[in-house]
Amino acid sequence: MSHTFRVDLRGIIDLLSHHLYSSPRVYVRELLQNAVDAITARRELDPSCPAEVTITCGSTLTITDTGVGLTETEVHELLSTLGRTSKRDELGFAREGFLGQFGVGMLSCFLVASSVTVVTRSARGGAAVRWQADSSGNYSVSEVDTADGVPVGTTVVLSASRGNEHWLEADVVRPLVSDYGDLLPAVVTLDGAVVTRGERPWDDEEADLSAYCEQIFGFTPFEAIPIEVEAAGLTGVAFVLPSGVHPGTRQTHRVYLKRMLVGDNVEGLLPDWAYFVRCVVDASSIRPTASRESLYQDETLLAVREELGEQIRDWLIRLDAIEPRRAGELLAAHHLGIKSLARSDDEMLRLVERWLPFETTDGPVPLRQFKRKHGAILYIPDVDEFHQLAPVAAAQGLGLVNAGYAYDLELLNRLSALDGASVARRVAPTELLAALADPEPDIETALRLRLSDGAAALDRHDCDAVIRDFDPVSLPALLITNAEQQRKLDTEQTAEETTDPLWAELLGQLTADSGSSRPEQLVLNCRNPLVQRLARLNDPALVELTLESLYVHAVLQARRAMRPKDTAALNRSFLELLDRAVGGK
Repeated sequence: MSHTFRVDLRGIIDLLSHHLYSSPRVYVRELLQNAVDAITARRELDPSCPAEVTITCGSTLTITDTGVGLTETEVHELLSTLGRTSKRDELGFAREGFLGQFGVGMLSCFLVASSVTVVTRSARGGAAVRWQADSSGNYSVSEVDTADGVPVGTTVVLSASRGNEHWLEADVVRPLVSDYGDLLPAVVTLDGAVVTRGERPWDDEEADLSAYCEQIFGFTPFEAIPIEVEAAGLTGVAFVLPSGVHPGTRQTHRVYLKRMLVGDNVEGLLPDWAYFVRCVVDASSIRPTASRESLYQDETLLAVREELGEQIRDWLIRLDAIEPRRAGELLAAHHLGIKSLARSDDEMLRLVERWLPFETTDGPVPLRQFKRKHGAILYIPDVDEFHQLAPVAAAQGLGLVNAGYAYDLELLNRLSALDGASVARRVAPTELLAALADPEPDIETALRLRLSDGAAALDRHDCDAVIRDFDPVSLPALLITNAEQQRKLDTEQTAEETTDPLWAELLGQLTADSGSSRPEQLVLNCRNPLVQRLARLNDPALVELTLESLYVHAVLQARRAMRPKDTAALNRSFLELLDRAVGGK
């Protein structure tokens, strides 16, 4: 024996209010949607019929449309049955060209109403019909005497449920109607005043789109870009933010579906890199979710996202060709998004190369200008290491680029792949050491004697001392790390700690040619007055203390993470120097 499912209307309403819709405000949208669908259906029968929706607020809310109306059979099928989209199609309300899809629109009225009355008369003929329902799930249908002068169309009357009276008040309903129905192809009036625009602003060549952006998003755009995806029936305008925003900022847009607002915080319309663009669009072929408050993630939306990304990218290229100064301003404001796009787009990479300033030893300079001056782009992929080495490199006339920020290293690698490996390459700190001048023989001899006296200080830190002559004079010492040697040292330590003989033997073979060079070198600047005084010291204990203090200072300058023995050295050297300063040792 087969049975029919029973539906608890109160449970369905609770489901709608707590899980499908974000707010009871959507009941206004559903009423407008039904009205416009009815008008669309009637115009297929009579293209000259008026497109009018009239709303009045008071103790009840009444909405009347000049649409096609319903027969008694259609009332039963469309108003009293949940989710019967196939029956809607059979009755002539096919989804193509109509807003409604899910058959739950009228039920949304019970989010705010205790009872709903519908009086409707079909343009196809037949008697006028009254449908009355309450939130308990009971409804009745009766004929209305046509002598009462019921016109073709539909009137819906809502009586508020307890605690929801404010949702039917004019001050609440008016902004909701304006938001949801602003672009609908019908004249919508509320208490005698027209509250909708009816036309899309971007369709008017003389419209002030900057003012429209200010009204919708609250900012004056850098540029308003017309956008269109014909396959999705999408048109609209993309507004470029005038100043930078964090890439993690939610990228939200105002989306209409067949001129009905889906939402003004819709995500997923543009690629992630276009986080500096906000769109207002109207589409006919993208799918909303059941709540009609966001977009369904399907192949159509993916295609729309890709096409809109291409259009924004093409606009950037045109801007660079026509207004290069403005293109530079745009890159400065939204460099992260544009650099992200340049990782996979050659034309955008050239745009970044020409206009986007990178941090260099010459200051903020575009890569092309830097390359023109220095011949090649020598870069350091670590921000702290760059800041440590940049003053020394600049003093020697060596140009360096900081490639430690987001996407910089990827862009430089792409430039090398496109223009040749010699265009951009990473510089090892040891290369900088080779560019520093040798000291005068007399001071070098004196310093080497002191280094032998204080060798224990640097031995504790696995560090060798190197003597050079370089600018700036104010820098007494520079710490240079040999990354390859550091890796070999780590491997040796792992080999010593492992209990697996086979693994230990393999690690030993990897480090067999490591030599005696240490992973760090403390480069002493013999031009610095402190280092010159160090060369004249005769107290071995003070020499050791000074060398350890210089080492710790260089570690801090390099912004390297302090190891426990570095912290101990910092405390020890500081306290001993303080003790000597106040007349101790």
